[in-house]
Amino acid sequence: MESFIPRIGGKRLLRKDILARFPTEILRYIEPFGGAGWLLFSRERHAPEEIFNDTDGELINLFRCVKHHCAELQRQMSWLLNSRELFEDALALKTSRGLTDIQRAALYFLVCKGSYGADGRTYGASAKDLERTVRYFEKISHRLRMVKIERRSFDQVILQYDKPGALIYADPPYHGTEDYYNGPFGDTEHQRLRQLLGRIQGRFLLSYNDDPYIRELYSGFTIEELSRQHSLKARYNDGGQPYRELLIRNY
Repeated sequence: MESFIPRIGGKRLLRKDILARFPTEILRYIEPFGGAGWLLFSRERHAPEEIFNDTDGELINLFRCVKHHCAELQRQMSWLLNSRELFEDALALKTSRGLTDIQRAALYFLVCKGSYGADGRTYGASAKDLERTVRYFEKISHRLRMVKIERRSFDQVILQYDKPGALIYADPPYHGTEDYYNGPFGDTEHQRLRQLLGRIQGRFLLSYNDDPYIRELYSGFTIEELSRQHSLKARYNDGGQPYRELLIRNY
């Protein structure tokens, strides 16, 4: 199934390549950098136990509301239209005090769906069937019914849930592009993630941009290069140049 929101760094285009490298048997599935959840949603179930985590509080609130309060969230969003005025109102209101979790989730969803390139800041002005997506919440709610949804740091989640037979699929902010994401993430965090993954009991599969710093940081592990079209570059540069990414794993 598809994710229900766009997100910078989403793995819609690479999910088949990533899934092809998943182990055949997974006892626990962990996503410490959940984002839009393209890999989570790509299968009906990855493992008997699944953990989805992100540090973005508004994103996690949306996921929890879709999971636990689907019908009420749909009712709250029955007024939504794809318009610049509503988008700008939602952008101004989504951090206001006094909103319920469901109201916050509705506003955040409108900003996600309406923004240009999923940047969460500027109106995209493209045609979108918001009503269809809101109806789709029911399938998302069903998929999340057994998923543990966390809002913690990546190291806390990995340390708590790592075990033999676990698979950690990690999609951290790409090196050199950290400013596009919410929250601080720099070389210190890249190095901490590398040190942590180097001593886990389970297995990890890691997505990164093809960057010399990352290649050096993860030397000694299996590193594969993939390429895809960069959607925004392709729109303005005669088809664009292939964008190279890395899949790194310890198995």
